[in-house]
Amino acid sequence: MNRKVQGSQVHLRKILVGKKWGFLRKIAIWLSLLLSIWLVFITITLVSASSKPVDALFVLGGSIRREIYVAKLTKYYPQTQILISQGSADPCIWLIFQRELAPMNNVTLEKCADSTFDNFYYGIPILRRWNVHKVMLITSPTHLPRAKWLGQILFGAHGMWMETEIVQELGIPGNREFWVKTGLDMTRSLLWAGLSQIIQPQCLEVKRLEDVDMETWQRQGFRCERQGNLNLQSGNRIKND
Repeated sequence: MNRKVQGSQVHLRKILVGKKWGFLRKIAIWLSLLLSIWLVFITITLVSASSKPVDALFVLGGSIRREIYVAKLTKYYPQTQILISQGSADPCIWLIFQRELAPMNNVTLEKCADSTFDNFYYGIPILRRWNVHKVMLITSPTHLPRAKWLGQILFGAHGMWMETEIVQELGIPGNREFWVKTGLDMTRSLLWAGLSQIIQPQCLEVKRLEDVDMETWQRQGFRCERQGNLNLQSGNRIKND
């Protein structure tokens, strides 16, 4: 009797294990199917977006030269939205655009990012609200290839085609690349590419450039990178680094 009972229990466990693995296989098949459909959809979206005009300029903070460059670039993209992620001090960017006679009404400043990954983490939800399809990423050689790879992964996951514009640095760069750091950022970007489809982080420190209170900044003083050459633009309250 004991052998029969034990045999029945073993047989029952085999049936239950078989059903469990069968259920897991079905889930895996359905997930693979959904992933394949999503990849096809994203590919079609990206191919379509690649032929469209650039509808957003995305500046990664780290050097005032990038902001000088994008201010000059507005002559060719006067109506295009500009997002500067954790760039120079607000009054410095304001003075750059004033000096270049560049419009400020399309420029948004995001001040939550503390890393390259954060630039995309906080920046992409803003670009999505703008319904962006094709973005120009503005960075420097010292920020590559990490910034470009992260952009291709994260922008691509949201159907945004990316072009890269490289701004040459002068002096000591604000970004230095290490392969370990690049590998870690690549890994979490691949994970975030999926999670960001349902999670949209919100930065609470976002403002329009035209809303920067220059009178207050002038009273309290501020610092700009020396290579911005902004000292003549802001009176004696500015302090260059």
